[in-house]
Amino acid sequence: MTLWDDIMANLIYIEAAVLVAVAIILERLITRYLKRVSKQKEWPPHVTNGLVLIFRLLILLGAVATIMRIGGIPPDWLVAYSALGGAAIGFASQRTLGNFLAGLFIFLTHPFRVNDFVRVDNVEGIVDEITFNYTKILTRSNTLVFISNLKILDQNVVNFRYQGGKSPLHCYTFELAFDHSLSTNQLEKAFDEVIKQYSEKLPRKPEYVQLRMGAIDRSYAFYLYVKNPRDIFAIHPAFVKEITQVWDKARGK
Repeated sequence: MTLWDDIMANLIYIEAAVLVAVAIILERLITRYLKRVSKQKEWPPHVTNGLVLIFRLLILLGAVATIMRIGGIPPDWLVAYSALGGAAIGFASQRTLGNFLAGLFIFLTHPFRVNDFVRVDNVEGIVDEITFNYTKILTRSNTLVFISNLKILDQNVVNFRYQGGKSPLHCYTFELAFDHSLSTNQLEKAFDEVIKQYSEKLPRKPEYVQLRMGAIDRSYAFYLYVKNPRDIFAIHPAFVKEITQVWDKARGK
């Protein structure tokens, strides 16, 4: 072996060592960045750990493929086996991977956060936890409903977090229909009677607006503003009950 061959052999080891060092530094920088962002965004710990693991695997695969190329070994077999393994895992756990990616999308786009009051399809309640596979929603019956993140992306999601004020509020919106036994003035006078009582209890005065009028009834949308989303569970049924009582009382006259 000539001197040049020795130099080239040692150069390969040096390049491999440099590459390993670069991979380690890159992994440390990405890990620190993700932890800093997760602290700012208040991500749950399992989300940060999952993202760190993904980037570590990507860096590892990239480093191995590059070292093989430096050593003159074609990385085709690595690509082939990785594709085969990925296909096998994909077929075996397509739904799990789909939920994982959907969960990652939810974390990045923030359609809702923990403690938000939301409506997902026909499920309504407080977001208790968001994982990579499921979103857990606490309902009025004090039970948890697990909804797959993949399904959430296919549903209409309503987040009742109020966007129009400086202080954090939730604006719970619902509809009620009333027949034509009362005039509009009589009906809205009954609404105002109840709203006056709740104006002292809630951080913002409840509101209402007429949505539509049909041959049988009129529909109104009501807006209740609360600081703690858990208050919706108690305030909403009480408000509806009082609205119904004053409406019955007005019709009895």
